[in-house]
Amino acid sequence: MFGIYLKRELGRRKKAALVIALGLALGIALVITVNSVSAGMTQAQDKVLKSLYGLGTDMTVTKARTAPTSGSSGGPNFKFDAKSSSSSTQSSDRVQTQGGQALKSSLVTKVADQTGVESAVGALSLNVTKVDGSFTQGKAKSSTTSGSSTSGGGQGQPGGGTATGQPQVQGGGANFNVNSYSVVGVDVAHQGLGPLSTMKVTSGKTFTSAQTSSKVAVVSKSYAKEKKYKVGSTFKISGTKITVIGIATPDSSESDTDVFVPLKVAQTLGDAKNQVTTIYVKATDSKQISTVKKEITANISGTTVTTSADLASTVSGSLSTASSLATSVGKWLSIAVLVAAFLVAALLTSSAVSRRVREFGTLKALGWPSRNVTRQVVGESMVNGLIGGALGIALGLGAAYAVTAISPKLTAQVGSTGGAGGGPGGGGPGQQASQNTLEIALSAPVSLTTIALAVGLAVTGGLIAGAMGGWRASRMRPADALRSVS
Repeated sequence: MFGIYLKRELGRRKKAALVIALGLALGIALVITVNSVSAGMTQAQDKVLKSLYGLGTDMTVTKARTAPTSGSSGGPNFKFDAKSSSSSTQSSDRVQTQGGQALKSSLVTKVADQTGVESAVGALSLNVTKVDGSFTQGKAKSSTTSGSSTSGGGQGQPGGGTATGQPQVQGGGANFNVNSYSVVGVDVAHQGLGPLSTMKVTSGKTFTSAQTSSKVAVVSKSYAKEKKYKVGSTFKISGTKITVIGIATPDSSESDTDVFVPLKVAQTLGDAKNQVTTIYVKATDSKQISTVKKEITANISGTTVTTSADLASTVSGSLSTASSLATSVGKWLSIAVLVAAFLVAALLTSSAVSRRVREFGTLKALGWPSRNVTRQVVGESMVNGLIGGALGIALGLGAAYAVTAISPKLTAQVGSTGGAGGGPGGGGPGQQASQNTLEIALSAPVSLTTIALAVGLAVTGGLIAGAMGGWRASRMRPADALRSVS
């Protein structure tokens, strides 16, 4: 009897049922969309941290920043010998450790021995600035330039940077290009932690544990494309011939590192024997990260310990703005729309019950107890709620799919957290924000938890509307039906 009557009444009131269902559907769809976009924001932030920190890294240890000494040079110096009889092309490399400061390699073991540390590995970040100079005829003497590129009697052509300075050439000129790129020395015996852990070798192969001193390199896909490198290609850094053995693609976003080499090779190139710029640390328990940070800071002086939480707090740009909007404005907007949807559904249901005075009064006169009338109204509201839930899930999934299909680009900038070293390829905590700008494609994944939440909201909406309508129906008396007839 209940099912037959329910089906008949819903069929008679299709428009009212559809209005209630659509109101609930809009609220539920908005909740799904906001939840899925928020999940996408979280994934995007995780990608940023992974690309900067290294997979499985809980914190990094770098040398504490110190004030620059007076009279220090503002940039690297390059020396050229300008020929007086004919044009000459010369090349000079300047290799510097990231931030100009480094830690002793022995500190890697000391950090690893701290309580709560599962493993630690060191890496050396280098900046390589290569200048190719061409000097024309003229009476000239040995010249020195400071900066990235310079010109005298000709037009400077920077290749990856700008330059200042003036060569000492009389009656002739100079024209040279600049190419700056990043090199990171990695511990080839522990590649699962640190800068190379976020890279996937797509061509060639990665390092073996026996290649600690081999002059080989894994280069990023973007840098290989720019320089037209392939597996087997060679290039020189300060006269040292390096062979490309692999080309790697970052697991997410773009890599800030152009070239990876064995740690010992990087130490030789950077004249930084037994030194590292960054120590990557994995804690035994993620819940103890703050405690481990305090212990390392207390026991190893002159260092800055940066956790993933510290790094996350420095993320800015459109990713940070959009994430704040999704978690704050989006959340409260969803709540407001849901409350409005529930209220409208309850009022419409109560209004519909008021228009059915004759019907419910007659049923009571025929012997229907109040609980049966209430059950009938709640049943109808539950069906409306489930229909609204189904429509809301469909709309929410459609919106989430649209966001994923469009994949809007968001930028993330990571500012300095006080360290002086560099993370992978200079992307670590001590780098300037302008040097750590990453572009992330936003997606909107929908989890089963979100679907379950939508179903729960649909049932809740139906129960609220049914409770309001049932309460109104239970207060009707058979006499109300007779009055409505007259």
